[in-house]
Amino acid sequence: MSQSGLPFDDIRELIRTMPGPDTSAAQKVAERDAMLTKPPGALGRLEDIAIWLASWTGRPPEISRPLVAIFAGNHGVTARGVSPFPSEVTAQMVANFSAGGAAINQICAAYDLGLKVFDLALEIPTGDISKEAAMDEKNCAATMAYGMEAIAGGTDLLCIGEMGIGNTTIAAAIFYALFGGSAKDWVGPGAGSNSAGVERKAEVIEEAIELHKHHLNDPLEVLRRLGGREFAAMAGAILAGRMQRVPVIIDGYVATAAAAILHAADPTALDHCIIGHVSAEPAHIKAVKKLGKEPLLDLGMRLGEGSGAAIAAGVVKAAALCHSGMATFDSAGVSNKE
Repeated sequence: MSQSGLPFDDIRELIRTMPGPDTSAAQKVAERDAMLTKPPGALGRLEDIAIWLASWTGRPPEISRPLVAIFAGNHGVTARGVSPFPSEVTAQMVANFSAGGAAINQICAAYDLGLKVFDLALEIPTGDISKEAAMDEKNCAATMAYGMEAIAGGTDLLCIGEMGIGNTTIAAAIFYALFGGSAKDWVGPGAGSNSAGVERKAEVIEEAIELHKHHLNDPLEVLRRLGGREFAAMAGAILAGRMQRVPVIIDGYVATAAAAILHAADPTALDHCIIGHVSAEPAHIKAVKKLGKEPLLDLGMRLGEGSGAAIAAGVVKAAALCHSGMATFDSAGVSNKE
């Protein structure tokens, strides 16, 4: 614990002491890449991914224990009618994940990925952000710490995902607080809201920003006031990945909002992360650009569940295998260019 005893001070200290990339490991991968049996740059972004993996693991690219972590939370703001689905769907979908019946279960099976699902007190929704803070500092920091435990069993690639009715409203509020504009710049249909539903979401978010506007200069205050438990847990998991040199793939609109909190605290905080895909949620690509990132895939998806990150993990695994498994010109007896 910090000497001050304030829960967020421990989080700030972790951010302040984040390790940087292993440039020596990255250089070795770049040098081997130049000797592989292909024209220089022919594998495009796969070559960049191999170097990125080495930068953050400190070793040649290899993925043997990939993990998808889904964090599920409920939100008091759903009482304002911001989602066409009732909040009990969150728990029902968590049960569906456990039973193997969701899309993410099939994607994990296709790419041989592990899956963990974290139920974050679904029976106790966070505060309605239009009327009060979502969490107090102690609970927010504790939930971040809980998220850090996602990699406790060991993994070498972490995919971040979520489930939570109403959480696209929460994500839009976070983006608005961090990046400015208006609520209408950041809201979208989410799980299927019609135009009237999108308008309602924007109105509720404007109320929330007005209520909390004097406390939004601190990214961690943005998280506790406007966020939710799954957002805090995802931010914690991403930070744990950095501290333990585990590369991270971030999923779509909602997961990106959690990551944006860390980026606002330190612009280098997401250097060990890639954005798995660009969501069909309209404002996602704008948020990704604000983070200085380029999505790996664009499949028109907007499901959540870590689904886009999981498909991107298949690409990352392929990048690692191409680098480690390909022969060099010398070993294969293939003539290199003059």
